[in-house]
Amino acid sequence: MEKLTPQEEEAMMAVWKAGEGNVKVFLDHMDEPRPPYTTLASTIKNLERKEMLRSRLVGNAYLYTPAMSEEDYKKNFMSGVVKNYFDNSYKELVNFFVEQNKLSPKELQEIIDMIEGKKP
Repeated sequence: MEKLTPQEEEAMMAVWKAGEGNVKVFLDHMDEPRPPYTTLASTIKNLERKEMLRSRLVGNAYLYTPAMSEEDYKKNFMSGVVKNYFDNSYKELVNFFVEQNKLSPKELQEIIDMIEGKKP
């Protein structure tokens, strides 16, 4: 999977929210400040080239649908982050958040409970 730019990720978030639509629909699902229509249209075309979107012609407009679920994208993205920044170690990832004071002892215990199959 080719890495997405921040602009492409923002567009994909709008696509996932909408499920299916055209550029106008996706613009309506974006937070302010929204990009210009033509910018988003170019981004959507790039995402189609990267095989993140599928399109079909309906009348004289293209409708786009995600070719990859948001969940699958997150899995691929996080795997890349762990591999590239944490020496392929999820333990190092968790340690990073603990050292940055981004993970409280309570949250860490909840993670341990999830790993052990207990309800958080």
